[in-house]
Amino acid sequence: MTAKTIYVLNGPNLNLLGQREPEIYGSDTLADIETACTACSRGLGLTIEFRQSNSEGDLVDWVQEANSKGAGLIINPAAYTHTSIALLDALKAASIPKIELHLSNIHAREAFRQHSVTAAAADGVIMGFGATGYRLAIEALKSLIENRAS
Repeated sequence: MTAKTIYVLNGPNLNLLGQREPEIYGSDTLADIETACTACSRGLGLTIEFRQSNSEGDLVDWVQEANSKGAGLIINPAAYTHTSIALLDALKAASIPKIELHLSNIHAREAFRQHSVTAAAADGVIMGFGATGYRLAIEALKSLIENRAS
């Protein structure tokens, strides 16, 4: 059986994980998270395309690419969660299973962070589990992919 590729996309400032507000986002770096995601995916018979950008346009392009080449998508839109109609529209156009992910619980944060524009286009949202949320999202995405296939 050929491994299915899932995309894990990370938005602005997530390249600073491990340095930026570790009391909120934890001490794992994005490289640490990528390593863990790769191992978890491999164990589930998936391959992973792991990316990060501070550019909204890159993320929109990658969502479109994931829709044409991938079996599923996990996205941590970071600050674009609260503002990006362009990202929402790209996610809505994508027919593959999609999970929105946040390291922190956005509902326990500042008022402006408590609303997700992009969640309306996701099949589910995982938040508040720190780096462990990525593993949870990969496992949930595998289930969504399998359920759609059957």
